Amino acid sequence: LTDRAGESAIANFALNLKPLLMQRPVKGFVTMGLDPGYRNGCKVAIVDGTGRVLDTNVVYPTFSQRKKEEAIETLSRMIRKHSVKHIAIGNGPASRETEAMTVEMLRNLPGVSYMIVNEAGASVYSASKLAAEEMPDFDLTLRSAVSITGFTFIKMKSLRARNSGKRS
Repeated sequence: LTDRAGESAIANFALNLKPLLMQRPVKGFVTMGLDPGYRNGCKVAIVDGTGRVLDTNVVYPTFSQRKKEEAIETLSRMIRKHSVKHIAIGNGPASRETEAMTVEMLRNLPGVSYMIVNEAGASVYSASKLAAEEMPDFDLTLRSAVSITGFTFIKMKSLRARNSGKRS
């Protein structure tokens, strides 16, 4: 009975998650995904408006002040190089510290916005066989950062609908 309940829960989760994962990043805009973390650092992926991965990296903004400054320098360079317009920050461990670093960094990068996105599902998807097949050149941690960029589209669509008085 427990096994059947677990299988049913996983099937239901997959049914709800699939439409989220199939969404493209913010259409027409280059997006940076930040998958925050303490021990393994903050995984970074930049995707274009079609979902093609342009660049990846790992930075360590929570290790020390010096490492945070290095992270800001590295991310700023990546943002300028790829003309990033939106940053998606996963809401997992170290997200508050990553958000604070992002706010500090964006003071010198006008025209770039950020949002916190629910990363529930991104981690599950990035560990799946399907994700490994779709992104064979990336390890599990970087697949998660790529996945987070996809959740930006959903949030932006929701914000636009809310601001226009329509529901999506």
